[in-house]
Amino acid sequence: MADATKDLLKQVPLFSGLGGRELSSISGLLRQRTFPAGGAVVTEGQGGAGFFVIESGTAHVTIDGKDVRTLGPGDHFGEIALITDSIRTATITADTDLSCYGLAIWEFRPLVESNAGIAWKLLQNVARQLAEAEHR
Repeated sequence: MADATKDLLKQVPLFSGLGGRELSSISGLLRQRTFPAGGAVVTEGQGGAGFFVIESGTAHVTIDGKDVRTLGPGDHFGEIALITDSIRTATITADTDLSCYGLAIWEFRPLVESNAGIAWKLLQNVARQLAEAEHR
């Protein structure tokens, strides 16, 4: 499982640039979660305290009731909630049975607080993503 979750994390922009040991630290915190087809994984406007990366299955994203996109293996969601502990900005509904790896803020925060190297790389990635978003 460790190699599989590390490979999934490598696809997540928030974690790009992290080394193998750093990815191992984060992947060790991941918990496998499954959601049945038709079930809401997260709901817009509700509290959110976690991040998910999809291992298998598909889901769709809605914002204000409008379909935005479809997610599949390797896609992720919840990174804003992982860092800010804020409300969900979208609803994610499983189209098929969905297998994900989840990371809770209460497990992630102590790792980041105790590891300046991880914290700095995450900060750089967030700043890079913000700059890219501003130029679109």
